[in-house]
Amino acid sequence: MNIVMPNFASVLPEMFVLGMACAILVIDALLSGRRKVITYSLSQLTLLGALILTVMHSGEKEVVTFGGTFVRDTMGDFLKVFIYVITAVVFLYSRDYIKSRGIDKGEYYVLGLFGMLGMMIMVSAHSLLTIYLGLELLSLSLYALVAFQRDNAVASEAAMKYFVLGAIASGMLLYGMSMLYGVTHSLDIGKIASYIASHQEQQMILAFGLVFVVVGLAFKLGAVPFHMWLPDVYHGAPTSVTLYIGTAPKIAAFAMAIRLLVDGMQGLAAEWQAMFMVLATLSLAIGNIVAIAQTNMKRMLAYSTISHVGFLVLGILAGTREGYVASMFYTITYAIMALGAFGIILLLSRKGFESDQLDDFKGLADRSPWIAFLMLLIMFSMAGVPPTVGFYAKLMVLQTVIDVDMLWIAIVAVLFSVVGAFYYLRVVKLMYFDKPSGSGSLIEAGIDTRVIVSSNAILVLLLGLFPGGLIALCRLAFA
Repeated sequence: MNIVMPNFASVLPEMFVLGMACAILVIDALLSGRRKVITYSLSQLTLLGALILTVMHSGEKEVVTFGGTFVRDTMGDFLKVFIYVITAVVFLYSRDYIKSRGIDKGEYYVLGLFGMLGMMIMVSAHSLLTIYLGLELLSLSLYALVAFQRDNAVASEAAMKYFVLGAIASGMLLYGMSMLYGVTHSLDIGKIASYIASHQEQQMILAFGLVFVVVGLAFKLGAVPFHMWLPDVYHGAPTSVTLYIGTAPKIAAFAMAIRLLVDGMQGLAAEWQAMFMVLATLSLAIGNIVAIAQTNMKRMLAYSTISHVGFLVLGILAGTREGYVASMFYTITYAIMALGAFGIILLLSRKGFESDQLDDFKGLADRSPWIAFLMLLIMFSMAGVPPTVGFYAKLMVLQTVIDVDMLWIAIVAVLFSVVGAFYYLRVVKLMYFDKPSGSGSLIEAGIDTRVIVSSNAILVLLLGLFPGGLIALCRLAFA
């Protein structure tokens, strides 16, 4: 019997993150008081090490290892780099926030690293089993993070809702995967794709399993009508956790959709494209309309996320290489925009003051002109106003659906984007034209946080002016 040794070099980043997360968990238990900064420093070093290990092997040919369950390719390496960078910025933004609220515990960083490990596994999954394991590792970490502020009843309620709905969605996804396995007799995504291509007579049974897979995907993306958890979780979780949930996991969910639908079930493209049309249309409509009625900034951004998921889905349903490139570009730029928006909320927060109400932004231009300008850039980008990157990202997605003769859905997307512009511009109006509210806005964040928040918002503008480099990298990922 010949035993094929797996290619351990391909999984070095995952092994490194796992080892460091376990080590940090033990080390943190031995630390107290001001020495807790060691936990934060080790977490950032872990992200740097993972980045170096990933870049070292990037550009090499695709490697499928561990019995066909894991793949290291250009798309995976590219998305992992963004996940590392975004997670590092999330940790930086969160440091002052969790200190001021008395939840400066090492478990925050450890759970963040384990969640990121789940994302890495999802990005490089080449088997239904690997996708599910990565998804559950991420989900369990997120459930714990949402309930991190244990004395907060709202956070505990949000965590319970998230856990119950997440368990239902995971069950549906697992049921769909079990049906695919029952028909194809394989968990390997490549073998599933080959089976679907050569067994047209079993399309109906496979399509039935596909429905459950798409439901699980739609829940993780936050697409309507599987969005019920998103506003409550965004609102109830500590803002530092909302920041984490609203950024990097979206990249992992995009990768999961590509691995499952494009790599594994391209033969059923007509079926999942029809489902995605419904998901995209409903997400654009509900997300943009309901966001108008929100008075809480985090809930508004939650419904905004739902509308952006509609655009993300549009790129995938186009079913072309350019569509996948546009969707990846949109996902990455949205993560950067969300990072900036929640980062500014954290920047304006202080002990006893969350700065998560729309009224808290009244007169911000008078109190802090620079921060108001940064928030203006973020809001303009989310609304799709040129020359910010949000405009170019929307334009790319719309172009791909028009190219495949789906003009009607592009018109729907544009109409609801105009509706959505209202609530983004309302924030700008509050900052520049309303008088300050009594809450004030004393900024207590450190200089490093201020510099990164500023760089984050300026990047949104620069990527809009010079999008070519990022687009070229996205195209390379699908070469």
